Amino acid sequence: MSKLVTIYGGSGFVGRYIAYRMARAGWRVRVAVRHPNEALFVRTYGVVGQVEPVLCNIRNDGSVADALRGADAVVNCVGILVETGKNSFDAVQSEGAERIARMAAAEGIGHFVHVSAIGADMEAESDYARTKGEGEAAILKHMPHAVILRPSIMFGPEDEFFNRFAGMTRTGPILPVAGASTRFQPVFVDDVAKAAEKALEGQVSSGVYELGGPDVDTFRGLMQRMLKVIHRRRLVLNMPWFLAKIVAFGFDMVQTATFGLFTNKMLTRDQVKNLRKDNVVADGARGFAELGITPPRWMRCCLTISGGSGPRGSMTPSKHRHVTCGRDNGTIDHSDRRLSGFAGGADRVHPRIFDRASFVGRSFSGFRKRRTDL
Repeated sequence: MSKLVTIYGGSGFVGRYIAYRMARAGWRVRVAVRHPNEALFVRTYGVVGQVEPVLCNIRNDGSVADALRGADAVVNCVGILVETGKNSFDAVQSEGAERIARMAAAEGIGHFVHVSAIGADMEAESDYARTKGEGEAAILKHMPHAVILRPSIMFGPEDEFFNRFAGMTRTGPILPVAGASTRFQPVFVDDVAKAAEKALEGQVSSGVYELGGPDVDTFRGLMQRMLKVIHRRRLVLNMPWFLAKIVAFGFDMVQTATFGLFTNKMLTRDQVKNLRKDNVVADGARGFAELGITPPRWMRCCLTISGGSGPRGSMTPSKHRHVTCGRDNGTIDHSDRRLSGFAGGADRVHPRIFDRASFVGRSFSGFRKRRTDL
């Protein structure tokens, strides 16, 4: 029988790419999520019964134990950018990660991969970075041979970075940002998934790896690149830190006053703290080179928003999707193509379109007709 991997948060941005890669490698994949009915699209990543979403709440011991029972490997992709209800940074990124690692150790699972983030530090001022650091420490305590991946900002069709700011360009001639001089090292989401795959296959040594793409740019620079791709002219205006704090405080208070009916996906006070520090690979840190992966030099990557917004206020385009990723030796352009019709009517881009062996010349419509060959 083929091996089984449990992926906590396997329907999320990076989780779905890992799930797809593991299915293609012949593994059985158990996708542990809070809402399995919204993750039914992962079933298309393999043959019938190979990839299955299951109910799991990482705040509950029994739920976590049920999800990993019988697994040969575990991946934890669960993380949040904004606290909502009981899903606080401590409950999800610190206690949740510790709970998964503790139960994986008790189950005798051999391979454990944890997706963290650059900047994870137990002494950090930001609650996001602090709990990421605490989660890493807890995992290494229970699973000392675990592989921890720390990516910089990740981009891809479903990302909440370029999509969000591309959507903001529709509202006016000014694109405000906080921390315009903060440096980022964007990494393609499928490269992170490939690193996780190699770790699960036992092809790399344990430890912490910081993952960043070959290009480093400032926040302002990334926004200017995005504007060129979507063919819009906007003034990228840097907000002073004191103004960013005031704006973030206002959005946070609206979320509090509405008892969570409004979720602050614009700018939080904790994000302002994070933006004060560069998000790049540290000197001397192990990264893609040690993993045997050479990420392509993507010169441009953005999603053009045409038509209305996607479900639940996301910036996923509902009519047209334009993905542009350039390399040194040319430009690859897929436009006006999509694969839709998955859970809840949401547009879902299948990770296979970014499999480099079949990236060029594959359209969403053509792939949809050949989905049965997965």
